[in-house]
Amino acid sequence: MTNEEIKTMIEGGLAGAQAYISGDGTHFLARVICDAFAGLPLIKQHRMVYAALGNSMESAIHALSIQTYTVAEWDRQKAFQTL
Repeated sequence: MTNEEIKTMIEGGLAGAQAYISGDGTHFLARVICDAFAGLPLIKQHRMVYAALGNSMESAIHALSIQTYTVAEWDRQKAFQTL
């Protein structure tokens, strides 16, 4: 599975989401920005991402690290990266 395929699946499965994926073909990092995460515990946010990936988590993706943000949280995160 490619980074682009994972990005497409997440963005297609979560309305209004933006996904940034990096990985080597088996191990991936997904940074997912979606306002649907607002007010939800981290475990529910991650379950939403897993749901968007469907059966791929059982076969094509060996390991996935997930970082979830609302748009406001992502904007704050980006501000810290420029310091």
